[in-house]
Amino acid sequence: MVRADQRSGKTPRPSVWLDDRERGGRRGGGQPSHLDRDRITEATVRLLDAEGLEKFSMRRLAAELDVTAMSVYWYVDTKDDLLELALDRAFGELALPEADSGADWRDELRALARAYRALLVRHSWLPALVGRFLNIGPQALRFSGAVQRVLGRTGLPEHEVTGAIAAVFQFVYGHGTVEGHFRDRVASTGLTADEYHHRAMTEVLRHPDASDVIGRSARIMEARGGDTVEEMLERDFTFALDLLVAGIEAMVARGRGRG
Repeated sequence: MVRADQRSGKTPRPSVWLDDRERGGRRGGGQPSHLDRDRITEATVRLLDAEGLEKFSMRRLAAELDVTAMSVYWYVDTKDDLLELALDRAFGELALPEADSGADWRDELRALARAYRALLVRHSWLPALVGRFLNIGPQALRFSGAVQRVLGRTGLPEHEVTGAIAAVFQFVYGHGTVEGHFRDRVASTGLTADEYHHRAMTEVLRHPDASDVIGRSARIMEARGGDTVEEMLERDFTFALDLLVAGIEAMVARGRGRG
C-alpha cells in the first residue's frame, strides 16, 4: 500500500513535534468544534490501554469519539502522529524530581527507575513505541532532562553519563516490557498472577526437556524468597537496580583513584 506522503513525493516527517502547524488543528475553518488535539490524544491513550496497539485504528478512534474518521484528520495527518502524541502524553504521567531538590542522586535515580518501570507496565503498548519515534515531545524531554541532571550529579565524567543512562534505563525498559507482557497474559486467562504462575510452573516441570532448567530456576526463586509473584518481581527489580547503582559508585571511585 502506497502512503500519501509517498504518492505526493514528500519525504516522511520524522516527528509530529517538528510539524509547524498550529497545535489546535489545521489552519482554517471547518473542523469539528467539539474536538481538539488534547481530547483526541486522551482518547487514543484510553483505547490503547483497553485494546492494545494491534487493534488500534483511526476508524476505531473516530467511533470512540463519535465522529467520522475524516474529522480526526483535521488534527493529525497519520496514525503515527496519534501514536507519537499518545507516547508523549504517557510520559507526562511521570513524577520528576525538582532540579534543585538537593536529594541524594541514588534516591532520585531509584525513584525515576521505579516510575519508568510502572509506566511501562501500566501502558503495555508503550515499549513498542519508545524506539519507533524520536521521543522529542515536551513530556519525554522533561523526563530525559531529569535523568541527565540526576546522573550528572553522580561524579561520573561527562563522557560516561550516556553509558550509565543506557545501563539503568535499558534495564528498566526490558524489565518493564516483560512484566507488562506477563500481566497482559495473566489478565487474558482470568487467573490471578499467583494462580497463573503456579499452574505454569507445575505444567512445565512435567516436560522432560524443560524440567532440569526450570527446576533449577524454581530452586533459585525459592532461595531468593517471596511468597507472591508481586514480591518476587519487586525483589528482583530492587536487587538489579542496587547492582547498577553500586556499579556507578564503583566507576566513580575508580575514576577518582586514577586522578
